[in-house]
Amino acid sequence: MSETDALTLKFRCPRELEGLIPQPVPAPMGIPDWVKAMPATAFSALNQAEEQTVKRCPPFIDAMTAGFLIPLVCDLRVEDGGISWDHELPPGGAIDFPRSPVSFHDVAQVTGSPLFEADRFLLKFHNLWTIQAPEGWSLLFTHPLNRFDLPFTTVTGLVDSDRFHDSFVHFPAHWHDTAFRGVLPKGTPVAQCIPVKRQAWTMQTSAFTDAEVQEIHTVRDALKREQGLYRKQFRA
Repeated sequence: MSETDALTLKFRCPRELEGLIPQPVPAPMGIPDWVKAMPATAFSALNQAEEQTVKRCPPFIDAMTAGFLIPLVCDLRVEDGGISWDHELPPGGAIDFPRSPVSFHDVAQVTGSPLFEADRFLLKFHNLWTIQAPEGWSLLFTHPLNRFDLPFTTVTGLVDSDRFHDSFVHFPAHWHDTAFRGVLPKGTPVAQCIPVKRQAWTMQTSAFTDAEVQEIHTVRDALKREQGLYRKQFRA
């Protein structure tokens, strides 16, 4: 396989659930409505000029569209300090699986961490897809990037999914918006799945050379002159 060949993640679910639970989606398909509705520019009172918003920021958007999104399997209703759902999955057959969309982690598991709150549990979103990565690749599971609108924050984990792919990976999360009341809809992304190639890295530090200083000035001047230069010239 060459460096330019497409790589494949294999998502599998129990056959009883096929067609009953939402499939993972490529992250570009999960751009939220608030990004789509944002203006591309806005007036800056500080600079007294129109400025580009993050909608026109390639690194911001590229982060949100990397990898795949794992969706919530059903609506969750949040009220009176509890979470409920109206979603009945068939019992497991050849493979057992959790039939509830969520469960909880005992807070003791995060003792000593900033997530610890004595009177609260950590939520755990159930994922009913196993995921197999190509040889040499791991999967970074994290909170959907730049999704500050979500009332929870998914805990980040890195799984060697080329080796560990015959069991479900579930997603612990901290429900940070205690004022939230209402429905978290089916299909809400609960985790972003980003392939990461395992390889050894070393670090090098140095001061800029004279030639590098000149190149930095060249790039900075070009960025000032031409709007969108990063997107046109540097974006892969």
